[in-house]
Amino acid sequence: MIVSLSTAVLFAIISVVLIRGRHLSLSAAVVLWLSGFTAASTGISGPVNDALTALVQAVSGH
Repeated sequence: MIVSLSTAVLFAIISVVLIRGRHLSLSAAVVLWLSGFTAASTGISGPVNDALTALVQAVSGH
């Protein structure tokens, strides 16, 4: 039996483990979690990419 695990779920598990071990701050975990959606190309990856692009443009002033 082959078990398939989404990259987004894998990133979520890794970030939870790192937060609980106090090796990762909450803000860094959010970035890790969002990049999981981007890398996984899930249904939410489009809106996440759009939101991240808008945030970067707002911060840079463009």
